[in-house]
Amino acid sequence: MEHYDAIVVGTGHGGAQAALALRQNGFTGSIAMVGRDKEPPYERPPLSKEYLAREKEFERILIRPAKFWEDKQIDLLLESEVVVIDAQAKIISLHDGRMLEYSELIWAAGGSPRKLTCSGAELAGVHAVRDKSDVDAIICQLDNGARRAVVIGGGYIGLEAAAVLRKLGCDVVLLEALDRVLARVAGEELSRFFENEHRRQGVDLRLGALVDCIEGDGSRVTGVKLADGEVIACDIVIVGIGIVPAVGVLVDAGANAPNGVAVDEFCRSSLPHVHAIGDLALHANSFAEGAMIRLESVQNANDMANTAARDICGNPVPYEATPWFWSNQYDLKLQTVGLSVGHDQTVLRGDPATRSFSVIYLKAGKVVALDCVNAMKDYVQGRKLVEARAEVAPELLRNADHQLKHCV
Repeated sequence: MEHYDAIVVGTGHGGAQAALALRQNGFTGSIAMVGRDKEPPYERPPLSKEYLAREKEFERILIRPAKFWEDKQIDLLLESEVVVIDAQAKIISLHDGRMLEYSELIWAAGGSPRKLTCSGAELAGVHAVRDKSDVDAIICQLDNGARRAVVIGGGYIGLEAAAVLRKLGCDVVLLEALDRVLARVAGEELSRFFENEHRRQGVDLRLGALVDCIEGDGSRVTGVKLADGEVIACDIVIVGIGIVPAVGVLVDAGANAPNGVAVDEFCRSSLPHVHAIGDLALHANSFAEGAMIRLESVQNANDMANTAARDICGNPVPYEATPWFWSNQYDLKLQTVGLSVGHDQTVLRGDPATRSFSVIYLKAGKVVALDCVNAMKDYVQGRKLVEARAEVAPELLRNADHQLKHCV
């Protein structure tokens, strides 16, 4: 049985950064990265943006060139899936029967796209947007003439995919089951702005739209049937309705996993010598007033990777990172800092009609988050307000001529 001093499960942003951070923090033992993907670690956000739009070649979204990992003496065990963990013996079993022994394990497996539960969900032409193979399949279908698209889900993935598909000349219908897009992550002002923008760009955006089933000709999708009986003809469907955290193997091993894997401030799970990071890590977040949450972002994955690596290397530093996120749609760049969940007041700064504005979120008078659209200066300066939990009079925040840096 092969032994590694550290095994990182997952080859996304979190896994790649964890392996790199181990080396950066002086870890000299053997390291392996285990991942289901057949490609070396690459960036995921461009998949629904520049890569789908074919504005970036795959080589340009690699986190590091393939040789980098060899030079760092980090083994890449690709196209491999962990199916069993024996936490007491510190052994993982892979899908092909191989067994690997570890001294330390970092679980950075992310999650799988949440699937539709209706009939027809497995038809050819129904796609997720999670890894390169997903997007390659979409590109292949577009290259073969697909031009009528239905996007299910009005979150960031769905909106970004809709924007790219419109840019590529597709007819796009976007279906959101709730009464506004981005309902779980943003305030109404931002939701309405993006709804109007997508409609202006030619997207047939429908709210409160419930899917009954996916229709097909026996093998390939031909339409999406709604709960009211309407059938929307299409030849490609993209589903962006969230992820299911990849925690089943850890649960089977006895980990505390109520919604993702619960970790402490050093990203330690309840299993000995097992850290968990990234999308699946349920942690107490100070920007959510200590509530146990999961954050699905590159920033969170990278920062947690650094936390886990430091802990393993004997230099524990509690996780405390300012949440931030971005989204590109058409010529709009949205930058978010902080967590707006639980806010009790919003302040609109600037005019959405100019396509450059910010929404500032307050809770009990304190700035807790900002959504900035084509407003880089607000984002940079507003970050300090969020980190300071600054109490600022709404009229000052609203005045776009008054720089936010003067509000700290």
